Amino acid sequence: MGRDDMKCPLDIALLTTGGTIEKTYDPVQGVFSNDVSVLDAMLAELNLEGVELHRHTVMNKDSLDMTDGDHAAIVDLALSEAGLRDGVVIIHGTDRLAMTGEMLTSMAVDLSVPIVLTGAMLPWIISTTDAKQNLIEALLAVQLLAPGVYVCMHNRALQFPGIVKDRARLRFARACDCEHEDV
Repeated sequence: MGRDDMKCPLDIALLTTGGTIEKTYDPVQGVFSNDVSVLDAMLAELNLEGVELHRHTVMNKDSLDMTDGDHAAIVDLALSEAGLRDGVVIIHGTDRLAMTGEMLTSMAVDLSVPIVLTGAMLPWIISTTDAKQNLIEALLAVQLLAPGVYVCMHNRALQFPGIVKDRARLRFARACDCEHEDV
């Protein structure tokens, strides 16, 4: 992707599932929840010249609340869009992102475009969030990476399989060791 032979604008599917990145604060109940999507506000802040986004809301929930059926729905839509687009970005909750990544990897046959999962450790509405950085990185990575399934967060792109959430360091890493090679 991103080579001179690619068409412009690039046709990217953007699937959203909710997760921490899209949580908003409910001052009445005093909790963060996935009630409304903030993705439009996030995208409005970005200059996406050369990219045509096709947005799909799969669901808007915390990934801890996802069922096997939810993961299957994400995978089905991502693989369908991968057959139509130049790449796919999936906004996903970090707690179960690796499950979706592994399922995508096992189901993808002859994948011809990159599928990039991303999320955030803190909601977009919090000033110290990593949400905007991760979204920008994923939108760039999907244009540059070879076909495959990746997680892109915190200035790193890691290819599945074998990726886990490192809760101690609040990032994704290879399951096999502590020294991780970035893609």
